[in-house]
Amino acid sequence: MALRSTMVPLGTPAPPFALPDLTGSTVRLEELGDQTVLVVAFVCNHCPYVQHIEQELAALSERSTAAFVAICSNDAQSYPDDSVAGLRIQADRAGWRFPYLVDAHQSVAAAYGAVCTPDFFVYDSARKLTYRGAFDESTPNNANPVNGSLLADAIARSARNEPVPEPHRPSMGCGVKWLPGKEPQ
Repeated sequence: MALRSTMVPLGTPAPPFALPDLTGSTVRLEELGDQTVLVVAFVCNHCPYVQHIEQELAALSERSTAAFVAICSNDAQSYPDDSVAGLRIQADRAGWRFPYLVDAHQSVAAAYGAVCTPDFFVYDSARKLTYRGAFDESTPNNANPVNGSLLADAIARSARNEPVPEPHRPSMGCGVKWLPGKEPQ
C-alpha cells in the first residue's frame, strides 16, 4: 500500500546523523560538504516507486550543485533486497555517486519524519528544511514524465534563498519497513 510523506514543518533543522555507507565507513551530516543545499533522500532497493525515479535521481544529482545523500532505513532482515548487498546493486544500477547510508536502527528515519520511499528533504545552507515532498508528479502508474521537476525547483529556490511555494506535493511510495516496535506513533 502506498503511503504519503509526513509534511514536517519548514524551518526544522536537519537532525544530525552518523551512519555507515555501503563500505562500512561512517558518514556524518556535517561531512556532506559545503554546498549551499543538501538533499536527504530516504530510499530503498525493493520499492517500485524508488526504482521508477532512480535513474533520473542520479541525473539530477549530477547536474545539481546540491549535496545528495541517500538513506535506507528498511528492516533488511525482513526485506533482504534492502541489505547492503542489495543496496550496492541498486547504486550501481542507478548510477548513484552520492553516499548511500544504512540506518539499521531506524533512528534517523524517525528523527527526520520519513514515512515512505522515496521521501525527499531539502535543506538550505543553515541546514533548515525548505522542502519536503515528491521528486516530481510521476508515479509508476501514471503517464507523467520522470523529470525530477519538483525537487529540482526546490533545490534551485533554496540555493537562491527563496521560499519554495506551498503546498508541497507529498512524496508517495512504499512505507518504511519498520522493525517491530519502531513504528512511529
